[in-house]
Amino acid sequence: MPLGAFIAHFSGGKSWWVNNELKHAIIAFGGGALMAAVALILIPQGIKDQSILMTSVYFCGGGLFFMLIDIFLYRIDTAGSQMVAMLSDFVPEALALGAAIALDSNGALLLTFLMVLQNLPEGFNAFLELRHNEISNERRLLVTFTALSLIGPVAGVAGYLWLAEQPIAISAIMLFAAGGILYSVFQDIAPQAKLDRHWLPALGAIAGFMLGLAGHMIIS
Repeated sequence: MPLGAFIAHFSGGKSWWVNNELKHAIIAFGGGALMAAVALILIPQGIKDQSILMTSVYFCGGGLFFMLIDIFLYRIDTAGSQMVAMLSDFVPEALALGAAIALDSNGALLLTFLMVLQNLPEGFNAFLELRHNEISNERRLLVTFTALSLIGPVAGVAGYLWLAEQPIAISAIMLFAAGGILYSVFQDIAPQAKLDRHWLPALGAIAGFMLGLAGHMIIS
């Protein structure tokens, strides 16, 4: 996440590739990566230990919860939807990663690599969104992104120590996050990625999802 934010910061607001089609393609790439996380990691792992009823409750609850966050952000006249989506993907995957390490899973290292590749464009997009809306000065935003990245190790340790033997809790967290991410993708990320008379952004979404699919196949 901080690396994506640093790239966005040092690219400069006047750079052509930040202000036109490629910027939208990067936004779409992050959306595609999030969709891959939902379809290939969060949902398949989440439904393993849940009934249809509880799957519906957790999944829809996640969507409703992120809708309430979106309404709250709108009412206080601020932005941060892509940061919320980024963290909603990052935290449950870090929890699952900690549990995978505790269980001596062979896919733990590859899952780490996939998380890095997902969060790089997400950090880039979230930084641009906050900078565009003048939420804070850029240096403070960089410090914030760096601090937020520390949530990952904390969540990983929590998963390692407490969730490895609680699959129902892990699956509930994953389903809740999946619902929230799906809401964020269609409410915020996908609309921002569209650009009239340009077709590269849609391919960015394909590339992002393909990245997640390749990682899923390697892990499997």
